[in-house]
Amino acid sequence: MTFAVLVIAAVALGAALQRVAGMGLGMSVAPVASVLIGPVAGVMVSNVAAIVAAAILAVLLRGDVDWRRFRTLVPLLLVGSVAGALVVRHVSTAVLDVVLGASVLVAIAAVVGSRRRLAVTGRGAVVVSGAVAGFMNTTSGVAGPAMAVYAVASRWDQRSFAATLQPIFLLANTASVITKVAVGATPAAGVVPAWTWVVLCAAVPVGIGAGSAVSDRVSMGTARRVAIAVAATGGLVALVRGLLAWLG
Repeated sequence: MTFAVLVIAAVALGAALQRVAGMGLGMSVAPVASVLIGPVAGVMVSNVAAIVAAAILAVLLRGDVDWRRFRTLVPLLLVGSVAGALVVRHVSTAVLDVVLGASVLVAIAAVVGSRRRLAVTGRGAVVVSGAVAGFMNTTSGVAGPAMAVYAVASRWDQRSFAATLQPIFLLANTASVITKVAVGATPAAGVVPAWTWVVLCAAVPVGIGAGSAVSDRVSMGTARRVAIAVAATGGLVALVRGLLAWLG
């Protein structure tokens, strides 16, 4: 029950942040859920919740989606997802905790540090960003930061970026779930009770509704700072737990 309450709260908060800022659900849910039930189940919970959120928001924001960039990123996300699923299948939970925590913290640092300092163009940046996003989404449940680094560096318009992230998240998380099921990198039976999946999915539109209600009153900067704070806390806890288990 403690798991359900905390993760449902993280899902609702993440969905609200994603409605306001374009991203935030994976960054909020994956670290929190992974600390409570382990990285394999925690990231799977994040993937499933992200599919629901992205499907809803892709419809709501479809008018601002940059479909050309989306089509370019599709095969790269799939390649990264397959590589990530193989990593999840063959490494220990302690290593996954370290990967998850470090990925979140490094990605956050890159997002914060790259603003106004980088300027990139060309297909190479898209290739790297798409593959890294797919890999991180499967192993850590967080594709957003990798895409945010590219968006900042390429001067991608925020409105178009936030909208285009939704079909990207929908594809990336669906690919993550399918590839992990295909290679057997799924949570052990009973780790996440069946009823919890239904409640988690129901929390997504609640969060999106709350985000829609306050989107005109909450600045983009505030929404991003809250998402980053939640993600950094969960990422740090996962990293420390993984290091202690790995070294101990």
